[in-house]
Amino acid sequence: MDDGHRAHEPRWGPRAAPHHSAGAAAGRPVPPPGPLPDSRYGDGSRPPPGKRRRVFLWVFLAVQILFLVWVIWGASTASGTPEACRGRTGDDLRLCNDASDVGTTIGVGLVIALWAAVDVILGFTYLVYRLANRRA
Repeated sequence: MDDGHRAHEPRWGPRAAPHHSAGAAAGRPVPPPGPLPDSRYGDGSRPPPGKRRRVFLWVFLAVQILFLVWVIWGASTASGTPEACRGRTGDDLRLCNDASDVGTTIGVGLVIALWAAVDVILGFTYLVYRLANRRA
C-alpha cells in the first residue's frame, strides 16, 4: 500500500489527532498535542532504551542444560551389568547386555528427539514474540 492510501485510514493510539475539539467547545483549554510540559522528555524525544532483559536467553539455556543432564544421566545408566542380567553366563549374558545397550540407545535417542522438538518450539515462540514486539 502506498502512503496516500494509508492517509485515509483512521489513526488509533496516543498519536492520533482528535477529530473534534470537545474541550474548546465546552470552554475548557485544550492542551497542545505532544508530551506533557512536566515530562522528563519534554522536547518530544524518546527515553533512552533501558537495559534489555534477556529472559528468553536464560530460559533457553536452562532448558539446554536440563536436556544435557538428562542425556548424560540416561547414557550413564548403561554402564555395568544390568540387574536383570546377573546370574547369566555365556551367550545369554552377552545377549542380555546387548539388549540393555540397545534399550539405552533408543532411550537416549528419544530424549535427543524430544530435545530437538522443544528447541524448534522455543525457536518459533521466540520468532513470534520478536515479530509481535518489533518497533515500527
